[in-house]
Amino acid sequence: MHTESLTRRNFLAASGLALGASAVLNPRAHGANDRLSLAIIGTGDRGTSHIADIAKLKDSHNVTINAVCDVWRVNLDKAAERITTWFGAAPFTTTRFGEVLSREDIDAVVIATPDFGHTPIMLEALKAGKDVYVEKPMSLELDLANQALDLAREKALVVQVGTQKRSEGKWRAAHEFLAGQGLGTLTRVSSSVCFNHPRWARDVSDCKAEDVDWDAYLFNREKVPFDPNLIRRWHLYRLCTNGLSGLWMCHLVDVAHIITGAAYPNSAVALGGIYQWKDGREHTDVFHALLDYPEGFLFDWSMSITNAAGNRYNAHGRYGTMDVERLTYSGEGGEKGHEIEAGTLTAQPDGNHMANWFDCIRSRQRPTADIEFGHQHSVATIMAAEALHTGNRMKYDRENRRIYAG
Repeated sequence: MHTESLTRRNFLAASGLALGASAVLNPRAHGANDRLSLAIIGTGDRGTSHIADIAKLKDSHNVTINAVCDVWRVNLDKAAERITTWFGAAPFTTTRFGEVLSREDIDAVVIATPDFGHTPIMLEALKAGKDVYVEKPMSLELDLANQALDLAREKALVVQVGTQKRSEGKWRAAHEFLAGQGLGTLTRVSSSVCFNHPRWARDVSDCKAEDVDWDAYLFNREKVPFDPNLIRRWHLYRLCTNGLSGLWMCHLVDVAHIITGAAYPNSAVALGGIYQWKDGREHTDVFHALLDYPEGFLFDWSMSITNAAGNRYNAHGRYGTMDVERLTYSGEGGEKGHEIEAGTLTAQPDGNHMANWFDCIRSRQRPTADIEFGHQHSVATIMAAEALHTGNRMKYDRENRRIYAG
């Protein structure tokens, strides 16, 4: 396999960034009467969904999309057509994200690329003075997550992570119940996500090499020959993501952080395998992780894409159990004679995740899914993925912000 050194110069060339361009700050103010000018980087399923969400807010929040970037011409053209129709003007289009970041008419960017692009592109956006909405998982590499958190704070930029469950009111209701010792001492949070259909099996027949800026796609990765599967079914490969931990666990461990107030696990172990889908994938189709938290509870999370039974999100305490998804609780499993009475909580109102980002860009407040929370779920999911891939128990050193085997 042909490889090429991933130097800073190669990175800049593949991304369309000029040397030194990333040091430019965006001086634009964001008053209530100033229209926010956005760019979309990545226009697959998530990027397309974000374009539709932004279109619904274009009048109420005074926003528009002036630039769009995707390495696959098919997606790029479709996105540009939608934006032209919904926003009334054709956007600037490019396959190189650096050309977007260097534009002075762009205030903020939405990053919805495959996972491996999230933090590297976010870092360049922050260096360019742009506020950022970045899809989950925020990061696959702890060093980059550390850099991004520090840079966002240094430049006082607004970063919203795409962990939308932080805008759902039911989790806040669960947090208040558990914080009030509704179950007594909480010792275990248990979650599982399961389905049994090949939702990743996208058609690759229309993804042609001549329509893809392959160098731009692999801007920071090992240089490999063109493969449409790495574009359309990227979820299956280590080049693009760290597997079910980053793809799915990020949401569910984030919920554990919301309802318990926890931030970082002490340690993580994981097991998994490819048991059913022999389709060339490099990531497991069944996965199970255990994370120990200093707050005094164990979080267990599993996922199966081989059988759809077993979905759950439960919290277990000394005096009972809570179905966090349904907001119901009872004395099931509680200490005999001290079981709590059964009941149901009322969810708090949901928020609009994208609208919250826009509001915070104007107010310069931290958003609902601030980069700090993205850093937290990144640590947890990276630990679980590395535990699986290495066979080691992984630990987290909070003081030095590093993950190590131990």
